[in-house]
Amino acid sequence: MIIHSVIPMETIFANMDQVEKQEIKEVAIGHATMLIEQTGPFEGRIVRMISPDPQDYLNPRFAPGKMIPIQPEGFS
Repeated sequence: MIIHSVIPMETIFANMDQVEKQEIKEVAIGHATMLIEQTGPFEGRIVRMISPDPQDYLNPRFAPGKMIPIQPEGFS
């Protein structure tokens, strides 16, 4: 990564070590696999979708940033 800036590097990277670690889980919904950032005990935000079907990417329900309900591990 190259950064061209007049702002000193110390200022740009001042809080890099304080970045909060996201808890990301892999969830299978149908034949699609999604990476979900868990925001609550039973809900999460879609970070990324991996699917062999191009129609899944056009489905607004599966858009990145959408909140979806998820079940905790161990429950079906």
